[in-house]
Amino acid sequence: MANTPQSKKRARQSERRQDVNKARRSRIRTFLRKVEEAIASGNQESAAAALRAAQPELARGVTKGVVHKNTAARKMSRLAARVKALTA
Repeated sequence: MANTPQSKKRARQSERRQDVNKARRSRIRTFLRKVEEAIASGNQESAAAALRAAQPELARGVTKGVVHKNTAARKMSRLAARVKALTA
């Protein structure tokens, strides 16, 4: 348990950051789920649109420290490949 005033303050701050980061992560997952659903539907145009909407969200997650840079790059790359494969 936090004892000093500074450690109590840091505990409060980390709780707030945790809530913010949880909301950011949830938002990213929502955008990724929309891309997955569009891919599953087989509609290439809607999948491409959903991917274009998801890419900035993933990039924002990287800059905010919620998602690792390589993780975001891997997700974007794999989704883009799957969207591209819908045309074939």
